[in-house]
Formats: sequence, structure tokens, C-alpha cells
Amino acid sequence: MPARKDNTIKRKVRNWTAADSSDLYGVEDWSNGYFGVSRTGEVTVRLQDSAGEFRNVSLLSIMQGLVERGTDAPVLLRFRDLLRARIDELNLSFRSAIKAVNYQGEYRGVYPIKVNQQRQIVEEIVSYGARYHYGLEAGSKPELIAAMAQMKDSEAFLMCNGYKDDEFIDLALMGQRMGLNICIILEMPNELPAILERARKLGMEPNLGVRVRLAAKGSGHWSESAGDKSVFGLNAAQVIEVVDQLKEVNMLHCLKVLHYHQGSQIPNISVIREGLTEACRMYIDLVREGAPMGTLDMGGGLAVDYDGSQTNFHSSCNYSIEEYARDIVEVVGEMCTKCDVPHPTLVTESGRAITAYHSVLVFNILDVTCAPGHDSKVPQLPENPSEILKALDETHRMLTGKNIQECYNDANYYRDQLRMQFFYGNASLRERGVGEAIYWHIMGLISRRLAEMSEIPEDLKEVSDNMVDFYYANFSLFQSLPDAWAVDQLFPVMPIQRLCERPTQKSVLVDITCDCDGKVDRFIDREDVAKSLPLHEVEGQENYYVAVFLVGAYQETLGDLHNLLGDTNVVSVHLENGRPVYTHEEEGDSVADVLSYVKYDPKDLVSQFRAIAERAVEDGRITPRQRRDALEAYREGLNGYTYYEL
Repeated sequence: MPARKDNTIKRKVRNWTAADSSDLYGVEDWSNGYFGVSRTGEVTVRLQDSAGEFRNVSLLSIMQGLVERGTDAPVLLRFRDLLRARIDELNLSFRSAIKAVNYQGEYRGVYPIKVNQQRQIVEEIVSYGARYHYGLEAGSKPELIAAMAQMKDSEAFLMCNGYKDDEFIDLALMGQRMGLNICIILEMPNELPAILERARKLGMEPNLGVRVRLAAKGSGHWSESAGDKSVFGLNAAQVIEVVDQLKEVNMLHCLKVLHYHQGSQIPNISVIREGLTEACRMYIDLVREGAPMGTLDMGGGLAVDYDGSQTNFHSSCNYSIEEYARDIVEVVGEMCTKCDVPHPTLVTESGRAITAYHSVLVFNILDVTCAPGHDSKVPQLPENPSEILKALDETHRMLTGKNIQECYNDANYYRDQLRMQFFYGNASLRERGVGEAIYWHIMGLISRRLAEMSEIPEDLKEVSDNMVDFYYANFSLFQSLPDAWAVDQLFPVMPIQRLCERPTQKSVLVDITCDCDGKVDRFIDREDVAKSLPLHEVEGQENYYVAVFLVGAYQETLGDLHNLLGDTNVVSVHLENGRPVYTHEEEGDSVADVLSYVKYDPKDLVSQFRAIAERAVEDGRITPRQRRDALEAYREGLNGYTYYEL
């Protein structure tokens, strides 16, 4: 790839350091201590050695090790140590809060497997979480079947949410009979008769919970998960109907859990406290109605600070896990003590907060398209130039720091006039091309002038936003980062190498899907949402890697097959004897794999292509040898990675 000139002015400043890059990309703000930048300018991940020591391991060295072993980018790296660290942090925070306020109940977390149902992740959470009696939550029959096979701890909860047919209910009841700590949560009013009927036929009593629909709303992207418009949960009147129905059949003693859910990624702690207060009031009154209760399940909502701003912005949160735990314990403890109600076991269904940090997507940059006007060479006017071309050229020559706004306005006016003349046949394509080249050169000069200004006039902000390079990245936004496309989720993004060099290019990441939406042009920023990402010039044929962090929640499950780009390679990494060990290596989808997902039979495709090739031989278009080469290429393509292969 040819070297190119940057599109920004390099200021005379002290030498750039790795610490400057760490500050530029806000690593200390969003990493929670799990990631850092080494003195040699490489992103590191903090892993625990088999001997118990923590070490910072270079992501670049991990990628180089994978390439040597034959695994190409894009690749999803999973770090079990970060999964374990989050389980520890959540449980120890609740233990500390419980001890601090002398709370009389316990904490029992559950992991909602919808957040990431990958077997390796669920098994790791169940295995490591056993020390805390950490359980699971299932919201569908397939999830219940997967979860039941993992449950080996009779004290860990298995919460059953979602729509429930008879088969779902029977499975849950049979699991309860087998000694699993299963609770069936009523999501809708008409579920209770079906559950009671199935329980009667099996000759047992169900462990029941009720999901309440709070008046208090959530906040952020998923605020509608609570409030009157929530699609799940029972309102106050329906909850009382459930109580009365259970009383009629002398089964109120089966009602043991109150559950609610305010939404995912709740950025504001005051919203959490408001919802908890309302739910706790309902819990207390259900106890007064005669239900034994004993468990308060607050659902999900514990947020991840994706942008590191520590605010109530939707991609951030204005509280820590410690504050989250402390507020919950204090509110429930004070309210129950005041009303002389025993302190319940506290349950949260934190999924995003557990899994987000442990996965990192790494991809390589394939090519770069420079911003218009980045070249310092001024386009030459043709012989006998038109008046408009002369005016554009004059605008370029008179541009100074004091008349930027005037030159910007003039350049846009003359550019538009030239296009109009071309439209009516009064200017040639060459004249239009020269004029637009001058125009973009002017915009480039203005952009570089603006980079030196402390305050940019409002009318000129779009100039800086538009003067970006397109970095073509070897990944699919829709497969690997669907939330960035669907709900404008922000993720930390940065290069993993050359961080002792100042990144001079204002960039937008473009994926390989050939879709206009297939780009990342919104990035984290301490003050607002940035419209470009600082990257380095890509030199020659180097493997320049960019990583997207905190992608462990939802992204693998929600990814689709846009342009038939399948799952990426996946590798888990941990340390043994101070060296990275690669385990659970999963090859990304081949072309044959993704075609089979959409009902193509690879064998039939080969047969059909062979017939086409044979007809070409018969028609004299190709030789038999060329037919063989074409079939070999076709088969290799079917067996190849769906992403760009070096």
C-alpha cells in the first residue's frame, strides 16, 4: 500500500508517548483496569498466571502468535480472567455492602444466558460462580434446556422468564422435583392457571414468582422495558388477582419471588433507586397479604461505562458496582426493617456487566481512501480557464487565518455554480474535475487551519467532520457489532500497536459488507460523541490491527449474515507459566457454512458449477485444463473464510 501524506498539520510538540495515546483513547476511563498501554506502545490485557501472579500481555503479541499458528483476523479474543474478575467484583461488592449495613439477607446473582449463550461462557460462569452460588436465568425453552444441563448447585437459582408453553412448564417443574432451585416467574396473567394445572398433574407444588410492571421507568436506550408501556409484567391490579387466585386454591405459600426489570444499561443510579423503592413497597405488601416471599429479583440494568465518562449518558453510567450494591442493600434493608418484614434474598440478573469486558474484536485494515484535498499540490488551471475556475483559484490564494469563513462561503458558492454550468452543458467534465479538485484543496487547507483553533465557528464544524479518511476494515459491522448499527451503541475502539507514535489521521472505519450502513463513524469521547477516530498512516504491507473492546454482551448472539459474512474466528486466551495459552479455538464460518444456513447445498452448487464449466468446454470457451482450475478455485472458495484472506 503506498505511503501517503496526512490530512492534518503536525504541530511542533514534544515527542509523543504511549501515555499520550492512553489518554487520547481514554483507556484508563473505560478499561476498569483490565486493559492498558505498554511503554513500547502496545495495548495490553491484564491476565492472571497459573501461579497467581497478574501480568500485562500484549494484544499484538497474541495476534502474532495466532497468525503464526494459521489463524487470521478478524478474530474474537475471549479472556476468561476478565469474566471471573467481574463475577468476583459483583459478588464481593454485595457481600461488603451486606456486612457494612448489617443486612440480614443474602445475595444470589444469576446470569441471563440471552446476553451470550455460547457454551464456553455459560460453563465458565457456572463453574467459577459456584463459590458464590451463582445461578442462571432462562427466557425461552431452548435456553431452559441449556441451563438445566449446567445446574449442579442446589443453592443457585434458575429463574424461568419469558413465554411458557406446557413443555416449558413441565421441564421447569421436573427440574424442581429433581432438586434444582427453579422458580417460574409469571410474566402474564394467563400463565398462572396453566402452571397450576401442570403442577397438579405432576403432583407437586411450584416455586412461583411474579414479575411486576413498575410505574417507574428506566433510562437510556431501553427505558421502555419498564413503565406502563412495558410488554412484560403484571400491573398492580393483576398482581392482586394472582394473589386472590392462589388464595382460592390454598397455594399462596408457593409465591416466593417478586421480580421486576427496568431495562438494560441503566446509566443513572437515581433511576435504579426509584424503581427499587417502588418494587420493595410491592414486596412488603405481598408479605402482608400472606405470601411467604423471601426473594427480591431486581432483574438486569447494571450498566457498563463504555465511554468512560462516568455520566448518565446512555453509553456510560454515573455509578460503580460498589455504589450499585450499596444502594440496593441500603434501600431494601431500611424499608423492610421499618415495616418489620424479614430481609429478602437479593437477586440481580446482571449479564452485560459480567460479560462485556471479556471479549475483544481484533481486525486488520485492508486499505485506506484519503480525505479529499489531503494532497498539498495545488491543481493547475487549464488553458483559457472560465471565470468560475479563476474565482476558485483566487479563493485558494487569498485564504488566511482571518478570512476562513469568507473563503469557505465563496468556495461553496463557486463550486455550486460550476456544477450548475456542467448540468446545463456550459462546462466540461474536465473543467468540473479541476474546479472540484481546487474546492477540496481549499477545504483541506481550512480543515488544517481549524485544527489549530481553540474554538471552531459553528458553520465550519462540518468541514472538519467531512475531512476524514476511510479505513477499510476486515470485519462485518452487522455480524460482529450489531448494536453499533441498530441502537447506536458506542464501543471503545483503538489501534493495538504503534502507540508511541502520534496518530495523525482522522478516520472512519468501513467494513467489507458493501452496505452504506456498514461503517463506524461514532466513537467515544469524554465530552461528546466523536465523529472520527485518530489512527496512524498505514505503511506498506504491515498488519495494522484495530480492536473494539467490551463486545462480550449480546454482539455474538445478535450478529447476522449480512452479505453472507459469517462468524469470525474465536480464540480464548489465558496464561500458564507466564506464556499465553490458546484454547477453545473455533474456526470462523466458511463460505459453505453460511450458504448452508440459507439453504444452499454446497454439493449441489459444485455440481451446477461443473455443468456450467463443461458447457463452456463444449462451446470452446475454455480448455479441459481450465475447467479443472475453475472447479478447484470454486471448491477452495467454498471452503475458505468468509472474510478477506491474506
